[in-house]
Amino acid sequence: MNIHESAEDYLEAILILRERQGAVRSIDVVRQLELTKPSVSVAMKRFRENGYIEMDGDGFITLLPPGEEIAQRIYSRHKLLTRFLMLLGVSEETASADACKMEHDLSDETFEKIRAHAQRHGKA
Repeated sequence: MNIHESAEDYLEAILILRERQGAVRSIDVVRQLELTKPSVSVAMKRFRENGYIEMDGDGFITLLPPGEEIAQRIYSRHKLLTRFLMLLGVSEETASADACKMEHDLSDETFEKIRAHAQRHGKA
């Protein structure tokens, strides 16, 4: 499954918004990611065409299994990396911002080593 970082950010945002407020519309994604309505509209169309999301007649977004899988993977990376950086003494705001950058670029091997280290130390 090869998907660009920006697409991962969109799917992760949908997941976060769903957890926070239940129902998600494109305008919520616009506000969450601080993007324009047209760019989010184009992305949502591509996600629908590729089977990552579906939208009902009222514009509510549902993650389909492929989109859910990507969103969960990225969001779990984000949460673990944020906690890990905070344990190193990084402020929560900076840790979250840095985790957002790292979550896309770390190899699976490196991420698994960080996860294993955190689990050994009871922090995962």
